[in-house]
Amino acid sequence: MAERAPDNRRRASGTKRPSADELPERPVVRKDAALNENVQEIKKWERATLDARSRAEQISDWVAATAASGPVMVAHLVWFGSWVVINLGWVPRLPAFDPFPFPFLTVLVSLEAIFLALFVLASQNRLARQTDRRSHLNLQIDMLAEREMTAALQMLRDLTSHFSVETSVTAEQLRDLARKTDIPQLTDRMAEFDADQATGQERSL
Repeated sequence: MAERAPDNRRRASGTKRPSADELPERPVVRKDAALNENVQEIKKWERATLDARSRAEQISDWVAATAASGPVMVAHLVWFGSWVVINLGWVPRLPAFDPFPFPFLTVLVSLEAIFLALFVLASQNRLARQTDRRSHLNLQIDMLAEREMTAALQMLRDLTSHFSVETSVTAEQLRDLARKTDIPQLTDRMAEFDADQATGQERSL
């Protein structure tokens, strides 16, 4: 009788535990919403940068990307190998048209190397400008974040002072953190650090 008492109480109360299907659906909170939004913004910015390229820049990027591909390397290997084999007289039915030391092949390869280098330099210059824009954008975001944190710390200092709240951070430390960062002074200090590092490396050599 003692073991069956809990069942009797459940029958008397008339309550029934809801099944998993009867439970109300909880709203699904997507934790990656902010991440997806940032990724979409980055993709949009990258797409706008690519669309803003001129026709010459598009050609330069295409040539630089294609020249480094595997099929192009294989084509050059077949081209050079066939050229050398034919002009060395190893193919009886094909007469040599550029005998050793292959002056015509040397001219063609030199011209190809010159134009390829120009295309690659043009593509690298565009990528360098894009990298500079990204660096400037990061600097702007960092400066805005620094100003926002400075304002937040100043408000926090005012609140703690108004309500007389004791904190583990001293008033002097909070005052230093809430002070606006002097960007030119920080840049000069970094330049001095780089100069000291260069001097130390020269002395070690």
